[in-house]
Amino acid sequence: MRKYSAFAVAREALRHHKGWERAWTSPEPKASYDVVIVGAGGHGLATAYYLGKNFGITNVAVIEKGWLGGGNTGRNTTIIRSNYLQDPSAAIYEKSRSLYETLSQDLNYNIMFSPRGVIMLAQTHHEVRGYIRTAHANALQGVDTRFIDKHEVKKLVPIMNIEGPRYPVLGGLWQPRGGTARHDAVAWGYARACSDMGMHIIQQTEVTGVRREGGAVSGVETTRGFIGCKKLGIVVAGHSGVVAEMAGFRLPLESVPLQALVSEPIKPCMDVVVMANTVHGYLSQSDKGEMVIGGGTDSHNNYTQRGSFHHIEETVRALIETFPMLSRLKMLRQWGGIVDVTGDRSPILSKTPVDGVFINCGWGTGGFKAIPGSGWGFAELMAKGHSPLTAEFGMDRFKEGRFIDESVAAGVAH
Repeated sequence: MRKYSAFAVAREALRHHKGWERAWTSPEPKASYDVVIVGAGGHGLATAYYLGKNFGITNVAVIEKGWLGGGNTGRNTTIIRSNYLQDPSAAIYEKSRSLYETLSQDLNYNIMFSPRGVIMLAQTHHEVRGYIRTAHANALQGVDTRFIDKHEVKKLVPIMNIEGPRYPVLGGLWQPRGGTARHDAVAWGYARACSDMGMHIIQQTEVTGVRREGGAVSGVETTRGFIGCKKLGIVVAGHSGVVAEMAGFRLPLESVPLQALVSEPIKPCMDVVVMANTVHGYLSQSDKGEMVIGGGTDSHNNYTQRGSFHHIEETVRALIETFPMLSRLKMLRQWGGIVDVTGDRSPILSKTPVDGVFINCGWGTGGFKAIPGSGWGFAELMAKGHSPLTAEFGMDRFKEGRFIDESVAAGVAH
């Protein structure tokens, strides 16, 4: 793989850009691999990358029924933060945030990481108490956050109306090293690195069944024939329950659409990320000037990638009180993704009842921020059978009552 650099760009400019190589190959699948990962989104590709980088396992196939990064990886609002209350959550998200800081250099691919800072607004006295508690917990966990008053919030975000009649801003939980990254670039960077290690990324290939022999996995049935494997990683987000059923077990989660939208581009007016959990809306400004707006999940289970109009209306209406300037903007585009949500709003990274089958799912509405940490921990789990990062996120916690309840602790699922 040719190294990307400023010199390479200058050289190819003189050659009329005719010397660039394909970022990743599109090989025909082999008869079998040591590891097959179903799902070529950020989490699946990161798992493959760290299997190769950390454990030397490169006889790997990543199978994707659509196109690389075309699922939730390309359908989110790119927020990166780690200010969670529960210790297991803070550990894996902080690992992820720290990996994001050097990911462009590690992958030799610009993921456009922007540590612009994240504010979680406190708009009720209950939230003030909760975020002060979280700030204390983060201090013990080694996560850099602090509670700031409403005047500091206003200084960081001048366009904000902090004296709203229904939901005035009372302060906020500030994580200065949080931020955003380019979602497509994260997937492309991992794919390029995996391909360079000799891994096969097989797109437009749907898994239709999981074959077992003697209680252990032996491979997967696909639309391009049978592919054997010794270990199988299922990393398919909203379709986790569907693939798990093929393998012969059920998951304690449900799939619902999560939608977001962007406005027409405007001049720079906001250089931090703001999350308003009382009204369930979050906002940032992209490099192109669009105001990126996200809200909550739909109330009904389905597998559409559209969402519902009333949810857009509710999210924007609630945000306009805090950001009046939004009322003058036009919506440029809207989209949805299918998220898989567990009862405690925390992920599952676990062995399964089928020997050799591992599952990575349940990230709900917060999967993008976890991609590097999830891949690091899940790769270790698949390679060694145990990982400190994933130990508390096993499937058995639901029957044992060991919930990691971030919906209550953090006040929001993402």
